[in-house]
Amino acid sequence: MSAVAALAIFVVAFFFIATEKIDKVKVVLVTAGLMTVLGLTAGADVFFSEHQGIDWNVIFLLLGMMIVVGVIKDTGLFEYLAIWAAKRSKGRPYRLLVMLMAITAVASPFLDNVTTIMLVAPVTVVVCNRLRIPAQPYLIAEVLASNIGGAATLIGDPPNIIIASRAGLTFNDFLIHMTPIVVIVFVTFVVMSRWIFRKAFTYDERYVAEVMALDERKAITDHGLLVRCLVVLGLIVVGFSLHSVLGVEPSIVALVGAGVMLLVTKVEVSDVLREVEWGVLVFFMGLFVMVAALGHTGVIENIGTWAADAIGDNYFAAATSLVFGSAVLGAFFDNIPYTATMAPIVEGMAAGADPQTADALWWSFALGADFGGNGTAVAASANVVAIGIAARTGHPISFWQFTRYGVGVTVVSTVMAWVYVALRYF
Repeated sequence: MSAVAALAIFVVAFFFIATEKIDKVKVVLVTAGLMTVLGLTAGADVFFSEHQGIDWNVIFLLLGMMIVVGVIKDTGLFEYLAIWAAKRSKGRPYRLLVMLMAITAVASPFLDNVTTIMLVAPVTVVVCNRLRIPAQPYLIAEVLASNIGGAATLIGDPPNIIIASRAGLTFNDFLIHMTPIVVIVFVTFVVMSRWIFRKAFTYDERYVAEVMALDERKAITDHGLLVRCLVVLGLIVVGFSLHSVLGVEPSIVALVGAGVMLLVTKVEVSDVLREVEWGVLVFFMGLFVMVAALGHTGVIENIGTWAADAIGDNYFAAATSLVFGSAVLGAFFDNIPYTATMAPIVEGMAAGADPQTADALWWSFALGADFGGNGTAVAASANVVAIGIAARTGHPISFWQFTRYGVGVTVVSTVMAWVYVALRYF
């Protein structure tokens, strides 16, 4: 009965999040509290175990990078990059879209997709405001590109970190096995974007002429501050890349980097903290508790176990179910807690297979979870962060506005991932 209760409460909460009848932060707080009071979660353990509750690594990674972005914002760098991008694209909407998507997709594998969105989204808002064009399609396209690009490396997407830890996979393993399909999917997405975002491609010569006349160098308000910020940001990127070697979580790298940046820039801490998306952080904490209830009551595990029993020793069927099943479930349950819950089940499925087939199951799992992150507005951390930034900057993105683009991209990318797995490993 507890599993039925947890699933029923989750479905009702998801309905209110999707329809936006009630603010999503209120929904997750009430739902998380209700699940805890009813004993559907692990009680106090929701604060101490990432597998049974809040994943503080994700929360503190977001907090640290929000502080970093808040400091960098004062340098005028985002304004500079916005004017530069608008001038390089000559104000042509599709050209600008491809440029922003390419920057996002290339940066995501090394910065992780959440950090990349926090850095690129403010630039996008500024350039769209300058050109008097709606920012929502550009932000959505960037998020979709970041989730695709982030799948290429161990640190690019949070589910990959979980999978690598459980399966014993290295950074180079992800480069060899994930990067080829990520490149193919991204190129396909670039072609698709010409059609799916076509209504957003408005062009007004008056506003383009105004932007072309601007000098982006004048946007930098404090060169000394910019240099110090870029040095610290560079060290943070190095820390992200070497976190597995150093044995330090990315969240610690982000928090230390944020502290160092506040120290060397001497900005007003109170001003920077106003830039933090506190609503986004609270939403994630509540969402983690909600999904933890599904794990604690056995809902997700039962689904996985049922699928494993149904498949038996048919490993191609297992890989197929992991690609498509992870894409669907990850889209609704948030792919981070979903991956943490399902990883032990996948490990059990892979235990009886030969090494090459076992690896194929892990790659199938990773591709499904990563690409499923584009499925809905709450499927991945980057999605929620981008929607939060959009709302604060006057360009609100509704749940369904994001999801109607994300579903199509998810279907195409997941099918391509399945074909890739079939041809390469079977």
